[in-house]
Amino acid sequence: MRKISLFIASSLDGYIARGSGEVDWLFTDQDYGYTEFFTQVDTLIMGHKTYQQVLSFGDYPYQEKEVFIFSRTEQGETDNQAKFVSSDWEGFINTLRQSSGGNIWLVGGTQIIYFFLLKGFIDELILSIHPIILGSGRQLIVNDSSLETMLILQDVKSFDSGLLQVTYTFKRKNTEITDIFV
Repeated sequence: MRKISLFIASSLDGYIARGSGEVDWLFTDQDYGYTEFFTQVDTLIMGHKTYQQVLSFGDYPYQEKEVFIFSRTEQGETDNQAKFVSSDWEGFINTLRQSSGGNIWLVGGTQIIYFFLLKGFIDELILSIHPIILGSGRQLIVNDSSLETMLILQDVKSFDSGLLQVTYTFKRKNTEITDIFV
């Protein structure tokens, strides 16, 4: 079964972006393990808002990867060969995980992370915690007590910039989670 990893950055207070979606506070002074991680990935999954934000950065960085965009409204394929998935997300993910290929990167944002957490689809979390408190913005994890999940620490790296990168695997619950989406 293919592994799904959430490789993401957050502020110290748990935000992945400002309320406007801006990520201007993220460190770009070094690689922070991104290149090594990216070489192990051949498929990306992201929400529609995240995809639109990626397009605003300029050159599309995922041309050589298979990309799926989860959206309730958009369908078909984009100009850069990314494909929209608009229904039966759970079935799609189960089929994708059973297919051949490398690791799968869950890119974000908040809503799709919430769905993946509810369904227990995330195998690994690589979280780069930036030494900044934003005070508000788009949360990494939605406040919902049904998301309670134990994590198993795999690695911790600290960088001179103050960034702390933690890697966890998920300890699975033995309960079934119902679909929150209608």
